[in-house]
Amino acid sequence: MINYLKQLFSKSEEPHADVEVLLPKGENATFELRVDKLVIGTLHCENGVWEFKYTEDFKKNGGNYNHIAGFSNLNKVYTNDSLWPFFQTRIPGLKQPAVKEILKKEHINESNELELLKRFGKKTISNPYELELV
Repeated sequence: MINYLKQLFSKSEEPHADVEVLLPKGENATFELRVDKLVIGTLHCENGVWEFKYTEDFKKNGGNYNHIAGFSNLNKVYTNDSLWPFFQTRIPGLKQPAVKEILKKEHINESNELELLKRFGKKTISNPYELELV
């Protein structure tokens, strides 16, 4: 079942040709998810685990904004060993020639989920949110 779900979110035309993209255990970083200068939440990774939580500012002042898909509980700290689809969509297909060129030129490891998110994750055409490394 897990492999089937991974294929659904795969960005490759060939089902088994993808490099497995993971968060390496030794990687640590924090991002802020923003819209209109309001910090909605923080995405943090440490020791191979991703964590997302809403900010107190958003809880108090976010009445004009929807909750993020997959994160319906404002008070919950979400944890997972793989990046959620909402954030995965910020990483382009690794088979695209332009993306391959960037990976090679900038020496980015295509299997490192954090490095890919740092490089490509700031903006996406699929939603108005910005993801800033802090």
